[in-house]
Amino acid sequence: MAKNNESESLLGNMIKAGTQINGDIKCTGDIRIDGKLLGSLETEGRLVVGESGRIEGNILCKNADLSGTVKAKINVHELLSLKAACNFEGEISTNQLHIEPGASFTGNCQMGGVVKGIEENERAAQKVS
Repeated sequence: MAKNNESESLLGNMIKAGTQINGDIKCTGDIRIDGKLLGSLETEGRLVVGESGRIEGNILCKNADLSGTVKAKINVHELLSLKAACNFEGEISTNQLHIEPGASFTGNCQMGGVVKGIEENERAAQKVS
């Protein structure tokens, strides 16, 4: 019986194609969206949006792999990956960004690691002067 519980926890959460949710989702584990979410999503884990998936709202997660259509303000703590089939419109805030050829991105992007590096270089240059 323990094996069933373990395998279920590895699957995480899934919104299948043909399902539409109007509202907010908050979870602690990984989540995959192949349906449609009109609302915000917050997870401590990884977000995967499949090719048929669509999200319109705010997103907060640890990592994200996007292949579907996303119109959002997204904040990713670690790595955001826009796959070739992705159509993203909105604002991105992340530490690392990977965009595959063929992906569409319209909006703004702010990367925390780059800003931090610039500030550290400016402080170091001021100390030398």
